[in-house]
Amino acid sequence: MSGRDKGERGLYVTLSETSEELAQVAQSHGWALDGIEVYDLVSDEGLSEDAEQTILHPSEFELGETTRDVMRLVGELKPHRVVFDSLSELRLLAQSALRYRRQILALKRFFAQMGCTVLMLDDKSVGEGDQQLHSIAHGVVHLNQSANTYGSDKRRLRVVKLRGVKFRSGDHDFDLDRGGLVVFPRLVAGEHSSTFDNKTLSTGTAELDELLGGGLSPGSNLLLAGPAGVGKTTTATSCAVANMRAGGKVAYYLFDEGLNTLRLRSQALGLDIDPFIASGHLTIRSFDPAEVSPGQFAHAVRNAVENDGVNMVVIDSLNSYMQAMPGGQYLQLQMHELLAYLNLKGVVTLIILSLHGVVGEVRTDVDLSYLSDAMVQYRFFEARGNLLKALSVVKSRTMEHETTIREFRLGPDGVEIGEPLADFHGILAGSVQYVGKHALLGDSDIAVSAR
Repeated sequence: MSGRDKGERGLYVTLSETSEELAQVAQSHGWALDGIEVYDLVSDEGLSEDAEQTILHPSEFELGETTRDVMRLVGELKPHRVVFDSLSELRLLAQSALRYRRQILALKRFFAQMGCTVLMLDDKSVGEGDQQLHSIAHGVVHLNQSANTYGSDKRRLRVVKLRGVKFRSGDHDFDLDRGGLVVFPRLVAGEHSSTFDNKTLSTGTAELDELLGGGLSPGSNLLLAGPAGVGKTTTATSCAVANMRAGGKVAYYLFDEGLNTLRLRSQALGLDIDPFIASGHLTIRSFDPAEVSPGQFAHAVRNAVENDGVNMVVIDSLNSYMQAMPGGQYLQLQMHELLAYLNLKGVVTLIILSLHGVVGEVRTDVDLSYLSDAMVQYRFFEARGNLLKALSVVKSRTMEHETTIREFRLGPDGVEIGEPLADFHGILAGSVQYVGKHALLGDSDIAVSAR
């Protein structure tokens, strides 16, 4: 169809599907095959009782007659592009590898003399070991489909060979939907270096800026790690709102909770995001980990950065994103490439990582702390009969950060951070000991209610 739209003649030779079936497939995608010659190499006459061949025994077809029919068609129509569907039928007709290879070579020379671009389809019915065509064809493209334990199948494309062209190797995710293929080329971060403003961004909370050594550095990523419900998403939302109030744009990718939940919680904490959604400063996309592929997600991030001018990206959360990946090592390689790309583009990336457990020892499914430029650690701890929260900056590659552990809570004005918890020991270890009279954030509330 692409050749037809450019004024080129096209010929589709089919052995495996009828022209009616091919038209039905095209119609399901909203396509029209007008202007493309579709030829059933095996016609109704060829399958009739009076014919020498039968549909039950394809090996009885005469291979020479088949190839001569193809050559005759090409000679009459003189097409620019030819599709041959499929080679599996020719392989059955040949009955031997030598005869099959000779016929393919004969077709190749003939098409080259006629100046045709030929696409040959093969369902790899003989397995991965068949290399007959690899040495003959100018290019080889593999389309693979892998089944997951849960969720939709994942499709990948690999360019195995393409003579005279520097192509991108490796697996590339693609979707098959109405309208055809949508290919997501594998991301290579080194191809996207750029210059950007190094002015530090505020998190929206002065005390958190102090903890980080001044705020968020463009071209860096911050990992927010802690148990579920401790306030990681709200912290990320607070950073996003502060960035948008300063004129920036944010792309927020949800893998865990729904958009309405995020909106209602943000409103209750004085971080209303609806005006920013309406103005286009905030783009929120909700992904189903069982449906999205890594390449599709990386493509969405690239589109937000390069086309929408986003300077902050939030991934909530890394745990659910991991479910879209085939394995832990693969996850780390993909995330490393994506983070490197965002850093080169001067984007601030906030990554949320949920840890297992509430108090005491906590653990995670994957350790990506070595990939992060900065890391904020959250913890629950018990004091005065209440379950309180604390945070600390564990690392920062870009700034000299504060090493104290501070109390943290969520209030009607968003994120609140108290003074360093100097009178507590063992908060990060999960065995807290209180050895002083340190004032907590909740003490002021108690004093007001007493008065």
